[in-house]
Amino acid sequence: MAKNILIKVCGMREPENIAGLVKLPIHYIGHIFYEKSPRYVSEIMDCPIPEAIKKTGVFVNADLATIKQTIHDHQLDAVQLHGDESVALCQDVKKLGVELIKAFAVDDDFQWDKPQEYVDVVDYFLFDSKSEAYGGTGKTFNWDKLKSYPYAKPYFLSGGLSLENLAEAYQFDDERLIGLDLNSKFEVSAGLKDLDKINKALKIIEHEQISSK
Repeated sequence: MAKNILIKVCGMREPENIAGLVKLPIHYIGHIFYEKSPRYVSEIMDCPIPEAIKKTGVFVNADLATIKQTIHDHQLDAVQLHGDESVALCQDVKKLGVELIKAFAVDDDFQWDKPQEYVDVVDYFLFDSKSEAYGGTGKTFNWDKLKSYPYAKPYFLSGGLSLENLAEAYQFDDERLIGLDLNSKFEVSAGLKDLDKINKALKIIEHEQISSK
């Protein structure tokens, strides 16, 4: 049975690059407001974003005031918390009227009790490869780990997605997998996406959707 997969392209920074990306049929565009990231952006230039694409701010252990101000300044539709944020902070961010994604870094030793207390607070989880860099490593984790995921909460898959493994990711047999997060494997350099690769990725997903009908 075909499934509709949401596509999130993260780490966008360059105005012309953003303008080209939003012409493609994606669902989320991610901007990283974490100063230690090579994809850090302090200001998003005035690039019109279609209403169908959710402008997403990615934060790592930022305080509520910073998140709130950034939502206001950049008119964010969604927030992705990619650090060690508390449930209380997630609750406060959710009250700001944005969609909320909570990321968790997964390796073979990851315990599924960690996301449990967030289940009723966030809209989606995002599962990324564990690293000291809080994402953007270009490495995948063992997706078999997701076979023991015990909650109904839908999630995005992140970490090392590429043209080579995108079809496999789409075919992963879990109806709770609702989105794929594309980043470093689709870059010319940090923060600059190869739009031809993104377009090829979208065609792969489209082909998988048609083939699975």
